[in-house]
Amino acid sequence: MGTVSVVIPSFNDAQMLSQCLADLAAQTRAPDEVVVVDNGSTDDTAAVAIAAGARVVREPRKGVLRATAAGFDAARGDVIGRLDADSRPARDWVARLEARFDADVTMGALTGTGVFYGCGPVLRTLAGFVYLGGYFWFMGMIIGRTPLFGSNFAMRREVWAATRHRIHLEDPRAHDDLDISFALGPDVGVDYDPDLHVGVSARPFESGAGLRRRAAWAFHGIAVNWSEIGWWTRTRTCRAARRDRRAAQRLAAVRHLPSGSDQGLAA
Repeated sequence: MGTVSVVIPSFNDAQMLSQCLADLAAQTRAPDEVVVVDNGSTDDTAAVAIAAGARVVREPRKGVLRATAAGFDAARGDVIGRLDADSRPARDWVARLEARFDADVTMGALTGTGVFYGCGPVLRTLAGFVYLGGYFWFMGMIIGRTPLFGSNFAMRREVWAATRHRIHLEDPRAHDDLDISFALGPDVGVDYDPDLHVGVSARPFESGAGLRRRAAWAFHGIAVNWSEIGWWTRTRTCRAARRDRRAAQRLAAVRHLPSGSDQGLAA
């Protein structure tokens, strides 16, 4: 496949970033580079990243979408992985990215889900099924394809280059993974891999205000993107692209089609 970059946006999250970088250092297949985007932090984010051998990119304009874009622009890998500072990737996370992109030339992006840590078993189970499960189900219908999960996804560098001009970089309410999911061209094959594992912090559930803010951003992003390309047009073009992809996979003799991928959506 070539090289793998991992991009991690961070704003005043030095402690959790340190653990994420330690998990990347312990990978069975080391990433070729780690890019930490310092999004105007006032803590030790940059120092922690440098000490761990990561390359630091500074994006002083606040916003996760801006930080993600800055990191993806700077990444040199053939595949660009995306984690949050509080993500805890499984030891085979990079190796699994490499294997999946090598196995399917028609796949432009890959996403997985997460398991919440820092909370009790009841909240962990509910959050997994309702919060994350609901995100993939609801946004899959809204977008017409598998959405990306910001704490755990990757894409080919050429896919990012073709997508970047369509994201809403100047919109302060743009939700990064949702906006990128909408911006991907209908011909980009997006797969969901249930075995692409990361732990994610349960911090979103510490504040009702924080959850409401995330929901408001999501509905704002839906409205903005639907105003540009309506739901029916988006769904129809994505459905046609899935048929084309299946034909390309047959020609390439691709055999690994995980449940939850674009292949699992209604044709």
